Amino acid sequence: MKTLILYSSTDGHTIKICQFLQKIIERQGDEITLISVEHESGINLQDFDRIIIGASIRYGKHSPLIIDFINNNTRILNTLPNAFFSVNLVARKPEKREPETNPYLKTFLKQISWKPMELAVFAGKLDYPRYKFRDRLMIRLIMWMTGGPTDRNAVVEFTDWKQVETFGRLVSQMKQSP
Repeated sequence: MKTLILYSSTDGHTIKICQFLQKIIERQGDEITLISVEHESGINLQDFDRIIIGASIRYGKHSPLIIDFINNNTRILNTLPNAFFSVNLVARKPEKREPETNPYLKTFLKQISWKPMELAVFAGKLDYPRYKFRDRLMIRLIMWMTGGPTDRNAVVEFTDWKQVETFGRLVSQMKQSP
């Protein structure tokens, strides 16, 4: 099968998750195309047997490019096996790690007409040294308000890689109906 993994990443952690998923799916013998939504203009979705979309959150929102891509391609997305995952720091809390309990994913799903066949929420990575000054201040404030790490030198990867692996196995088994 030919699988497209399309992503939007703010600081690179969503790409890392996509590459991990790519390895899992390739083990099934599938051909993977991994591409940023910023470079998707030449992609023909009908060339693929399965589509997985992943997007990070910044300040409570997914990238407008992901929303536009989905809304412009809903018809095609609905004809193929598909999945969506969100990467955000609120998912560091176990009670916010499920699609039904993650506020950002719930809001996102109201903004689009596509109904993904499979959904997942993965905790992201906090990397204060990498952030620009304004982002570091804002994220530290958010972390302080939500009981997260506030040390300006902290680098914490909250991702549950077993959860990502389970999702990868699940989506690698998705097949098109005859």
